[in-house]
Amino acid sequence: MKDFFENVAVSMTVCDREGNVVYQNVKAVEALGEARGANLQECHQAASWAKIQEMLAAGTTNAYTIEKRGVRKLIYQTPWYEAGEVAGLVEYSIVLPDNMPHKVRG
Repeated sequence: MKDFFENVAVSMTVCDREGNVVYQNVKAVEALGEARGANLQECHQAASWAKIQEMLAAGTTNAYTIEKRGVRKLIYQTPWYEAGEVAGLVEYSIVLPDNMPHKVRG
C-alpha cells in the first residue's frame, strides 16, 4: 500500500506519538524538504507545537486553510492509531483550485 501513498497528488507527512517524522510521501518532500527523523517541534512555532501536543494527547483532528505564495491549501491533521491508541498524526496538505465548487448534499 505504501506505493499508493508515495505518488498521490497530496502532500502526506506522518509523525509518531513524540512528534518524530516517520514518513513523507514524494509531494511532502517536494514541498517541505526531507524531514524524516526530525521532530515537529524543530520546525513549528510554539503555538503550533502546543496544538500538535494537544492533538496527540486528546486524539483530536485539526483542519484549516492557508494561502502561501498565491496557492490555497487545505491542511488536515488527524490521529492514526495502533492497538486502539493514538500512535501519531497524519497531515495532509491539499492544493485547492481557485474555482473549486462547493456542493450541498442532502
